[in-house]
Amino acid sequence: MKIYDWKQTINKDELNNVVNALYNSNIIVFPTETVYGIGCDAFNDEAVKKIFEAKGRPSDNPLIVHVSNISMLKRCIKNISSIEEKLIDSFMPGPFTLILQKSEIIPHSVTAGLDTVAIRMPNNNIAKEIIESFGKPIAAPSANISGRPSGTRIADIKEELGDKVYALIDGGNTKIGLESTVVKVINNIPVILRPGAVTPEDIKNVVGRVELDKHILAEVSTNEVVESPGMKHKHYSPETKCILINIENERKKIEKINSMLKDNVAFVGFEKNRKKINSNNFYSMGETVEDASQNIFSLLRKIDKLDYDLIIIEGVKAQGLGIALMNRLIRTCAYNVIEN
Repeated sequence: MKIYDWKQTINKDELNNVVNALYNSNIIVFPTETVYGIGCDAFNDEAVKKIFEAKGRPSDNPLIVHVSNISMLKRCIKNISSIEEKLIDSFMPGPFTLILQKSEIIPHSVTAGLDTVAIRMPNNNIAKEIIESFGKPIAAPSANISGRPSGTRIADIKEELGDKVYALIDGGNTKIGLESTVVKVINNIPVILRPGAVTPEDIKNVVGRVELDKHILAEVSTNEVVESPGMKHKHYSPETKCILINIENERKKIEKINSMLKDNVAFVGFEKNRKKINSNNFYSMGETVEDASQNIFSLLRKIDKLDYDLIIIEGVKAQGLGIALMNRLIRTCAYNVIEN
């Protein structure tokens, strides 16, 4: 396993090594603006299977195909509607994934046997340079063991996946910290399957309408077929049990949290509540929802090493980016949510 530090600049010799590794069916870890990805040649079925093995990922959980330009995107799909064109023009490159009809060139191992493929164009210079230099799309889920918090900094990923990949490419901590928004256009209406930094309001401003999949804040049954990563199975979870406190009334919320705190219980919440919480085990998500989104996965990994019996997490209002954060927190807590 090699570690390449590209936080300041991309080393061309190391880039050539990475590209050659991809050509030889190897897998790599690389940064995007959302989270780190563990990626391989999207057209190489043998390499794709290595990702599932490295992550311990269920085979019915599709991967996202990362491209660097529109012509590469069009190689992977059969057709694009006018609404899909508008979404691509508005949100690519960026933290946005679109579900489209796949072309025959995409292996079924990438799409979990579906006839659709999830396509994204990352807005990160390192990711773009790797894909462009490779000349082919890279299939990549988040860089973590399946079910664990996604990787947003290279130190955490090295612990979990370091011995399973050809190279770890360090681009510094990711900017957004939550995975991309995933959308499928159904009956000419964009439906958000997984929320992210591109919000429902953003999409509505472009095409006039948007809907949220019913499972965004609810559980998906084991026998349901899903077209987006992050909808099914256990996700984003530390090994320590977590409970989400999502009580709207601020006073009642603080009272409930304080009633549950003990020496062996950690609390993860917003900085504004530090003085209200009767515990020395306070871990701050920051001041804003944006701070929390960027920090939450690395924070949970840190706390998980401290042998607490329980982690209590403060919920946020499910609007804007808060929808995406709540989507992750609900799954982090395995749907253990207190609302009154």
